[in-house]
Amino acid sequence: MNNRYWMGAGAVAAVLGTAAVMVGSALWTPSKHANAAVPATAAAPPPVANGSQELRFAVGAPQLDMLRAETMPALPVPLAAALNARLAVDEDTTARLASGLAGRVLSVKAALGEQVRAGQVLAEIDAPELGTAQAELDKARSDEARKRLAVERARALGAGEGIAGRELEAAEADLLEAQAESARVRQRMANLNAAGMRVHGQRLELVSPIAGVVVERTINPALEVGPDAAAPLFVVTDPRKLWLLIDVPEAMVAQVRPGTRVDVETDAWPGEHFSATVMQRGQAVDPDTRRVVVRARLDNAGGKLLPEMFVRAALLQDSGRAVRVPNSALVNRGLYTYVFVEAAPGRYQRRQVTLRTRGGESSYVEQGLHDNERVVTAGALLLDAELAARAGNTP
Repeated sequence: MNNRYWMGAGAVAAVLGTAAVMVGSALWTPSKHANAAVPATAAAPPPVANGSQELRFAVGAPQLDMLRAETMPALPVPLAAALNARLAVDEDTTARLASGLAGRVLSVKAALGEQVRAGQVLAEIDAPELGTAQAELDKARSDEARKRLAVERARALGAGEGIAGRELEAAEADLLEAQAESARVRQRMANLNAAGMRVHGQRLELVSPIAGVVVERTINPALEVGPDAAAPLFVVTDPRKLWLLIDVPEAMVAQVRPGTRVDVETDAWPGEHFSATVMQRGQAVDPDTRRVVVRARLDNAGGKLLPEMFVRAALLQDSGRAVRVPNSALVNRGLYTYVFVEAAPGRYQRRQVTLRTRGGESSYVEQGLHDNERVVTAGALLLDAELAARAGNTP
């Protein structure tokens, strides 16, 4: 009884499986009869090979979902692979402001990150030493004026007539002494305010000498400040200009000189390129890394880049341009290298190319590609295999 039961169950399962296969076939196989049911979805036709170098896909082909093509412009060719670099403020367009006098902060008029103009007041400081020096200067000037009048009266009376000659000489000596004292106090005032800040009595106004952005601020109201402060109170810089500090290997130093162009990329703005120009080459090799720091000036007119960002810098050759493609776009077949170009939507051409330089992530194509062509950057190997299968041969 049990054996018959299991044999019967197996037969039922086999019949059901056969029925399921027949139903599935009926759904995806076109019927020969006019009144047969139409399939719910029709499969896209297979790709067509036009010769051995071109492949065409119908609209909606599933293979298109696995392909990605990007426009590849012609760019200057680098001397070598991109190097590590970082951005810094341009010290030629940066002002670091501090107080040369001991005092107390009365008010702060600029916030961190604020755009300021040249001559704008950033803070007010009460400096008693400045008030004392100003009082000494006023006193010296008054004494000098009084002694000058005494000399003028003595000269008007005439030596030997109205007064004795020695009295005139004494008055003139006093005037010279007063003039010397005035000069000393004026010099002290100049030294106390060497930066030329605005002075109102004993109140000192810190003003920005340039237009820019406040990138650092270590000042707060009621803070005691002085000339021995470890950090500047304000750092104002022009964000449109930055320094690029590149770590150049010792073996490449001879190829770098002032005027060399630099192509800069950063993960913060993928796909964008920024330009810089080498200004100065370092004069010492780091004993640990065997690299030389090369300084370049970068134009940051758009304000996208920020100081202390890490970037990739490629030192460029003096002349020549080539199309840069990611290595994922390259197909190697024996001694030859190929890429696929999207000639039209769904239409891809395989081209043999000659590389000018090959890098770890991207390479430069010297021959075989034109400026701004759309190159397949994802799925090139799949296209190559499909073309080989459809064309029936390999180059």
